[in-house]
Amino acid sequence: MKRAREASGLSLRDLAARIGVSHTLLSQFEKGQKTPDSGQLIRLARALGVRSEYFLRPAAYSLEGLEFRKRSNLRVRDEKRIRAEVLDQVERRLELEGLFPALARGFETPSSLSKQVAREGDIEELAILLRQAWGLGLGPIADMVDTLEGQGFRVVMVDVDPSARFDGLTAEVGGHPVVVVGREWPGDRQRFTLAHELGHRILAGRLAGEQLEEEKACNHFAGAFLAPRDSVLEALGPKRTWLEPQELALLKEEYGLSMLGWVIRARQLEILQPSNYERMARYFSKHGWRTEEPRTYPAEKAHLFPQMVYRALGEDRISESKAAELLAVPLAELRAQRNLDAAYAAADQ
Repeated sequence: MKRAREASGLSLRDLAARIGVSHTLLSQFEKGQKTPDSGQLIRLARALGVRSEYFLRPAAYSLEGLEFRKRSNLRVRDEKRIRAEVLDQVERRLELEGLFPALARGFETPSSLSKQVAREGDIEELAILLRQAWGLGLGPIADMVDTLEGQGFRVVMVDVDPSARFDGLTAEVGGHPVVVVGREWPGDRQRFTLAHELGHRILAGRLAGEQLEEEKACNHFAGAFLAPRDSVLEALGPKRTWLEPQELALLKEEYGLSMLGWVIRARQLEILQPSNYERMARYFSKHGWRTEEPRTYPAEKAHLFPQMVYRALGEDRISESKAAELLAVPLAELRAQRNLDAAYAAADQ
């Protein structure tokens, strides 16, 4: 009950006013000192935007290793909301996997990866080795969310105030790696954040000495994973003095790496010399492209979990009511989705 309230960003007094009880009684509900009757439970579910079955789910998991970045300026209430929403989404995923074990996927770091990373060139090699281990080749990755979820990550998308500094985060729930990104972020930002958090997982224990700072190394890994060295050299050539904005926009559209990300990759691979890189950086600053680029890459969506729910539903492993609870939608909406209702499809667009 407390988690659902925090996920909604409501205080005890706010929620108590909505359901018509005192905040003292609501606090006693949350502490397990008193139990709400059926009417209060229904009002709670409506006020919090969940199904009443939500409160009957056993809470068996906790977030491990979750830390908000130092540069984050999220309010404490927003941090609590994100924590609660992340745990709820992952719990629903793990509950489904418990009901239908054939859907469970675990993450394993490929054994073919380098043991140590001592210089930036090693990061380039590590990104290529991981792509090879996952059968991704060297071309654009069509969908980063599906790629990570297919390898055992749980990707969680949350709503975040656009004005807040929040760079995503990683954690573990029940031994499973979890990556969190903003639902409404531009797709290139989502993809870079996913690749960056993947870098934390892959580089853990591999950075040798103090030459490579972890955050910078993960940023380098993210760029190298999204746009591998050989692909960048083929697209840009070995030496350049300037990269045309339209050229960068087209590459962003193809690879899902920001225009500035391509400029940085050109500098990392010495395609641009320092003076030419600085000239391009000043050009981006002059046009305000460091904060908002001129073309938006479409946001990604998580497809795997809904697919798993409908598979379990189709094989009679779960009921319609359970499927609606797992997807956090009303039963009528679940039925409309299940039947590909034209009105629902139009609204979803």
